Amino acid sequence: MARPGAGGTLLRILLSQLPQAARGAPPLGLRGPAAAAAAYGTSKTSDKIKVNGVPLHYQQTGQGDHAVLLLPGMLGSSQSDFGPQLKSMNKQLFTIVAWDPRGYGHSIPPARDFPPDFFERDARDAVELMQALKFKKFSLLGWSDGGITALIAAAKYPTLIHKLVVWGANAIVTQEDRKLYNTIRDVSKWSEKNRKQMEEMYGHEYFAKTCEAWVDGISQFADKPDGNICQHLLPDIKCPTFIIHGGKDPLVPQFHAEYLHKHIKGSRLFLMPEGKHNLHLRFAEEFNGLVEDFLQ
Repeated sequence: MARPGAGGTLLRILLSQLPQAARGAPPLGLRGPAAAAAAYGTSKTSDKIKVNGVPLHYQQTGQGDHAVLLLPGMLGSSQSDFGPQLKSMNKQLFTIVAWDPRGYGHSIPPARDFPPDFFERDARDAVELMQALKFKKFSLLGWSDGGITALIAAAKYPTLIHKLVVWGANAIVTQEDRKLYNTIRDVSKWSEKNRKQMEEMYGHEYFAKTCEAWVDGISQFADKPDGNICQHLLPDIKCPTFIIHGGKDPLVPQFHAEYLHKHIKGSRLFLMPEGKHNLHLRFAEEFNGLVEDFLQ
């Protein structure tokens, strides 16, 4: 288990794992190689659609019958968090959608806030986004905060969710977790590289303010009985569930993955020994293969 007391070393490890910007796919409507790519389902749509009164940004690629929604983590977006998945997952088997939750990425405005029900709100937005895109049933791939959102969505909308994959997710927040979250509150202590990436996306003020607000937002669950975020909903998850966890994840200790596995009936747990919090980016080929095998 990662310990907050590791101080500066832990902070450096944690910040080194913030998502890298993804490369964009060739735009639609081009001739030559781009047209050939489109014919094989590798083209990518980027658009907005209004959901629950908010214009939400999403990217979509592939032409498969199996629809999959990718849910990003804290301060994440479709562009920053899922480049290898949008690029390399099987476009013949899957239609892949990656979204920017309200207040993140290109889904601004509104500004991001963290009321007590922000995960439930994200879950509702995510499901209604897919319905607005005319997908009757779909699978969820959720990373970190997006994993929590996916757990809630799978529990609350069981008839809509085909399969569920989560990694770096947790159903409770412990006091030790809260101490760990506070190590990233002050963005001036982030590495220059990672700070610059976020400032390019959000601007310094929005980035700094939203990071602080996230720490407060996620920490509020530590004051609830048992630190509950969605532990009470885990027994309601009926779809096939795959939990992946990095053995070297410094942000989410392994017991969180084991807790999910224990309380989601029939779930499967896979431990990636060298994986950290961003295992789907660092070990993208292995991750994509595991996920595609599970989804088929």
